[in-house]
Amino acid sequence: MKSLGEPCVLEDRSCTECGECDLCDLDPTKQCDNCCHCIKTPDGDFAEIEIDDILLNTEDPDQH
Repeated sequence: MKSLGEPCVLEDRSCTECGECDLCDLDPTKQCDNCCHCIKTPDGDFAEIEIDDILLNTEDPDQH
């Protein structure tokens, strides 16, 4: 859980120490224990992200 006053990870506000960020996504009555059952993993040994394009920054940073 975040500390009081830090940015909330779920809402656009400061942390109120409500504890909602520590609840399980699959069973909201349970505190998260990092079981990772909520993470959808593909079949196989690894996950992949297809890259369509690579954008290069060609601007000279000294010309601003």
